[in-house]
Amino acid sequence: MAILTIPERATIIPDPEAIQAYLNARGIVFEQWQAQCEFAPEASQDDVLAAYDHALKPYMAAHGYQTADVISVHLQTPNLPEIRAKFLREHTHTEDEVRFFVEGQGYFWFNLGGDEPVFCVKCVSGDLLSVPANVKHWFDLGPVPHVKTIRVFTDAAGWIPHYTDSGVEARYLSAVSV
Repeated sequence: MAILTIPERATIIPDPEAIQAYLNARGIVFEQWQAQCEFAPEASQDDVLAAYDHALKPYMAAHGYQTADVISVHLQTPNLPEIRAKFLREHTHTEDEVRFFVEGQGYFWFNLGGDEPVFCVKCVSGDLLSVPANVKHWFDLGPVPHVKTIRVFTDAAGWIPHYTDSGVEARYLSAVSV
């Protein structure tokens, strides 16, 4: 179940419709798709993409995305500490960051600036999140890393992280335990 948390306001929102409204009002797309496929640990990227082709192709065509891949992170992932550290640094991308959660869970953190408080969305299997280009964010794998997501993009170069080096993420590393 997706959960939106605003630590500075001691606010937790577990209702998917309220989460969608909150995020959509800030230009962040949040949808819930069906994620009913179960995959063996050795399932290939092609297996995962084929299982969701029926939803993925129309979504990509409607939004102008050109390619998709699969990211899978778990306790046995080589270089896990380095991967985790890379995700945990606040950054932006030059194009939208679209992820559909196939398995597991993860925490997307947002720092929109201005009067907006920093907030987090726990995404789980079935959640689709699209972070707009140039929005400051970071991703936490959580206490037990296990996530398989489909990434969708126009050009892989747009996925290169541009780190802000603000250090703001350090204040939130243990803020969510749900």
